[in-house]
Amino acid sequence: MRLHGIDITAFGPFGGSQTVDFDALSAAGLFLLHGPTGAGKTSVLDAVCYALYGAVPGARQGHQGMNLRSDHAEAGTRTEVRLELTIAGRRLEITRQPPWERPKLRGKGTTVDKAQTWLREYDATAGAWKDLSRSHQEVGNEIEQLLGMSREQFCQVVLLPQGDFARFLRADAEARGRLLGRLFDTRRFAEVEKRLAERRKATEARVREGDAALLADAHRMQQEAGDAMELPEVAPGEPGLAEAVLAAAAVARSTARERLTLAHCRLTAAESAQAATDRALTEVRELARLQGRFAEARQRAVRLEERAGAHREAQERMERGRKAEGVAPALELREAAEAGHRGAAAAEARARALLPETFAGAGVTGLATAARRAAEELGGLESARRAERRLAEVLEERGRLDRQDRDDEDVLREAEGWLADWDAARAGLQARIDSAQEAATRAEQLAVQREPARRRLEAARLRDELGRDTDEAQRAALAAEHRALEARAHWLDLKEQRLNGIAAELAAGLVDGEPCAVCGATEHPAPARKFAGHVDREAEERALAALQRADEQRAGDERRLGVAREALAAATAEAGDTPTVQLAAQADELEQEYTRARRAASALHAAHEELRLAEQERERRLADRQQARVRAAEHLTRREALDRERAALEQELARARGGADSVAARAAQLERRAALLTDAADTARAADDAAQRLKDADARLADAAYRAGFDTPQAAAAALLDGAAHRELQHRLDAWQSEEAAVRAVLAETDTAAAAQRPPADPTAAEESAQRAARRLREAASACDAAARCCAELDRLSARAADGVRRLAPLREEYERVARLAALTAGTSADNERRMRLESYVLAARLEQVAAAATVRLQRMSSGRYTLVHSADRSGRGRSGLGLHVVDAWTGRERDTATLSGGETFFASLALALGLADVVTDEAGGVRLDTLFIDEGFGSLDDQTLDEVLDVLDSLRERDRSVGIVSHVADLRRRIHAQLEVVKGRTGSALRQRGVR
Repeated sequence: MRLHGIDITAFGPFGGSQTVDFDALSAAGLFLLHGPTGAGKTSVLDAVCYALYGAVPGARQGHQGMNLRSDHAEAGTRTEVRLELTIAGRRLEITRQPPWERPKLRGKGTTVDKAQTWLREYDATAGAWKDLSRSHQEVGNEIEQLLGMSREQFCQVVLLPQGDFARFLRADAEARGRLLGRLFDTRRFAEVEKRLAERRKATEARVREGDAALLADAHRMQQEAGDAMELPEVAPGEPGLAEAVLAAAAVARSTARERLTLAHCRLTAAESAQAATDRALTEVRELARLQGRFAEARQRAVRLEERAGAHREAQERMERGRKAEGVAPALELREAAEAGHRGAAAAEARARALLPETFAGAGVTGLATAARRAAEELGGLESARRAERRLAEVLEERGRLDRQDRDDEDVLREAEGWLADWDAARAGLQARIDSAQEAATRAEQLAVQREPARRRLEAARLRDELGRDTDEAQRAALAAEHRALEARAHWLDLKEQRLNGIAAELAAGLVDGEPCAVCGATEHPAPARKFAGHVDREAEERALAALQRADEQRAGDERRLGVAREALAAATAEAGDTPTVQLAAQADELEQEYTRARRAASALHAAHEELRLAEQERERRLADRQQARVRAAEHLTRREALDRERAALEQELARARGGADSVAARAAQLERRAALLTDAADTARAADDAAQRLKDADARLADAAYRAGFDTPQAAAAALLDGAAHRELQHRLDAWQSEEAAVRAVLAETDTAAAAQRPPADPTAAEESAQRAARRLREAASACDAAARCCAELDRLSARAADGVRRLAPLREEYERVARLAALTAGTSADNERRMRLESYVLAARLEQVAAAATVRLQRMSSGRYTLVHSADRSGRGRSGLGLHVVDAWTGRERDTATLSGGETFFASLALALGLADVVTDEAGGVRLDTLFIDEGFGSLDDQTLDEVLDVLDSLRERDRSVGIVSHVADLRRRIHAQLEVVKGRTGSALRQRGVR
């Protein structure tokens, strides 16, 4: 990897854009990066790391994102770092812009732009740059893959950090292990330890789970076997658990089978006793049934004997009823004849009661003759009826004509009166239309003038408001400018005071025995003291923040003033100089006149419609008047014809009515008389016929009663049975016969009679005996089933336990094997003699390589005196650590690195850093690191040692490397000609290259 150049803009202490040409600096092989304390030397290295990895190194990692932005940068300048370098033969350009908060393009306030990243590659064939990616993740993965190092490794190998390797040299084993673990990425070995430990826990948990399941089966077997099984007193995971459980299960199974055999014997005996008691109970129940059947039959026989007389009477009553059934038709015929005679006589009496007294004694023939004469007279009145109906029609038509004549006269009179006023009404309507038309024309003219007047009034009001806003904005802008000037003067005063007392501020951090950050000395005889009113960094930063806020407020007020002035000019151009009150009065007057014109014009449509309706009404009234005159002439002729017809009809009706009020009344009299006479004649003939039929029925009934054996017809009627009585009597007779037959059959049964001769049966005692036998059988069967279930369950659980023991055997072997490996890698096993963890073992090997590579340069720097060696001495909790000792060739003894002096510690740390860089480079796949940076520490070396160290660094050029030394030691500026100077000032730091072409 070789750096060619870097462009830094608004980054760290650099407020503007700065450019570094690493090609020119690297031409000398060794170049110096120097400047006063706090100028930003380390920020150049931060910019390189940020361009590659998007983050700064070491303790400055917390200053990411918007915190990377320079406080000296202008508000519109974006922070950017552009690095050009060559990696693995590929020339790349990386540009990164962290997120930044900038002013909004429109409106007030600020907005945050996201971070941006670009990666480009130079195409030598095309002679141009080509874009590769704009993704943060893709660029980061590509750079890390090309370099073969993470950010932590890069910061330790390329940017040799200020003071970090002195700490690494003197660190304890634990701290040294953490750093080596980050550089060599031994997480995979730690992961192996972790995975083995997790696997040991997992297999142990599975073994315990299997043992717990085995014990659970044992507990269930104990529940089934009861006191026949005793559980072993062992816990899950303990040896011998499986054998103890299987042995106890075998004892329980044997005991359970013995109990099952005894239960089978008891069940067989109970079944035999149950069968005997069931047979005895059946015999007793049958005997009791036969004895009850015989006793019941005897009781039924006694009851039949008691009802024998009633049975004989029912038989005699049934016989008389059968004889009376032969007389029933004659009785029914006589009753029908008598009912018909009574009805005919009543109808005749009613008909004669309606006749005049002159016909009271008339016979059938006289009544019929009178009816014929009334009908003949009624037929002669039909012509008079038609004349009467025609007269009514004539009178009705004559009245309708009179009513129509009166209506026509009213129509004529109303039409004449309305038409007389038509000309005046039409002239008035036309005048209204003309007036409304003129108002509509005026309203259209006013509408055109109305909108410009309203816009001009609104512009005038806006003009007045903007004038007030402009005055207020101008006052605010002047006040903001005054505050900004005061804030800037205050900040400059505080900054100058702080610079005057910066020595005291730096002296506050000095500790006896530790090197000074400026000169590197470990002794501090007269540190500067803070004077009264000393200004620290926080006070200066607060003043700077106040200045920035004041500048932002001033810029915002000036922008608002410009916007207000532009708006005021636009409003004045549209409204003119006329006062707003005068424009408002003109607009109100125009609006009122427009409203009146619109109101008057709104009557135009109504006037047109009213004129159209009036003309339609005139046409209708003219037509009505003409029709009324025509109808009046037609009605006059029709009235004269109707008067002549009425006179003729009245003469004809006078002759036909006689003494009645009308022809209809006379016809109604004749019709009623003819109907009454006819009805009376018919009822008289019907009464005579009914009397004859009754006489014939009496004769036939007397003859039928005599032949059936009855003395009188009344006796036959009394003996006759209706349907319900006949069925009820027959049912009684049939029930008697059935009961008598059933009783005789029961009394004749042999086994029933024999049972009656035996002693009374006792079913209750037999049932109790059978219940006791059944209860003993159920108890024996339940005990047998329980014993069988216990045997089956013990067999099942024993088989499952044996299967679990077989399945658990490989798992137990795996657990023992994994546990041995986990203890070995964790350093807790007795087989691990050094008690060293796997990761520590790997790191110890890496540390040996680093110590060997560092010794090559350390011997040159120390004139062959010192050699770095790895120590495997145990430290802390009895385990081997990552010790690092130095061998002094002058004494031949090995001692701790903490005994080295300050200068010796520096060049030993530098040798260690360079050796570590070589080992990490080889570990990363042999990627060449052509550019290295060493940050500080040279102030602790004497001249001779400094020459030797610089010779070693200069020898790196043999491998085509360039080394940049970061220091403010003055002597180095004489020894190293190629220099990159960092100059600080009030507006930020700047970079200058010296001694290069």
